Amino acid sequence: MSKKPKSDYAIQTVSNALRLLEMFEGEERLGVTELARRLDLHKNNVFRLLATLEQAGYIEQCAEDDQYRLGVRCLELGASYSDSRSLLCRARPLLARLAAELRETAHLGIERDDHVVHLGGELPDQLLLTGLRLGSRLPLHCTALGKVLLAFAPDGRKEAFERERAAAGGLEARTPRTLVDRDKFRDELQAVASLGFALDLQECELGLVCAAAPVFDASGAVVAALSVSGPVVRLGDDDLHRRIVPAVRAAAEELSRQLGFRGFGA
Repeated sequence: MSKKPKSDYAIQTVSNALRLLEMFEGEERLGVTELARRLDLHKNNVFRLLATLEQAGYIEQCAEDDQYRLGVRCLELGASYSDSRSLLCRARPLLARLAAELRETAHLGIERDDHVVHLGGELPDQLLLTGLRLGSRLPLHCTALGKVLLAFAPDGRKEAFERERAAAGGLEARTPRTLVDRDKFRDELQAVASLGFALDLQECELGLVCAAAPVFDASGAVVAALSVSGPVVRLGDDDLHRRIVPAVRAAAEELSRQLGFRGFGA
């Protein structure tokens, strides 16, 4: 049985909103009438699309002539895409080196909507290994990557996470080892911030352990984290601290320097 083409699932209103945004390529401002003509849509439909996009920050209305222009959210989204591409390009050689030298799986992760998104990764030459999770999303609280991203985030971000997610019953127990107590999780983040790395000791998946360290940009903001993970039968506590953690921290520091961070010692 053949699959339907993805175009069959397209939502016309969303397609029209994207088409509207594309009309501003090369244009500083456009009015409702001109947009309706170019899009071949009724003016009322165009106005509703503009109102929705304006509410989300993708469109702004000019006070002086009531025309519309692209909003600052478009710039932020474009900058995020550009930063992520640059970040991944710089990280790839370091991920490959970590995987080759440590013979374990290496990942680059970023934070999106209270989850870790695995942006890049490299596999080692091993029969028993941790698989790549490219594009997958996992909770922040039970992954080494997520704990690092939270621990080094601005205080307001951590407070928002605790208020929205870490309230009683808000932390999902993915395994019997997952930290779900709010106070214990807060203490864990403080320890991560002090030590400069985080561990996942079978908190996300039984049989899997991981170490992660933060990546900073030129402004000193945490923008990503690097990790190395592997099966617990091969990575004991001593091996994690003696071999894995120093290598991950060194790679994360190197990537941070490439992004312009100067906060580490000489």
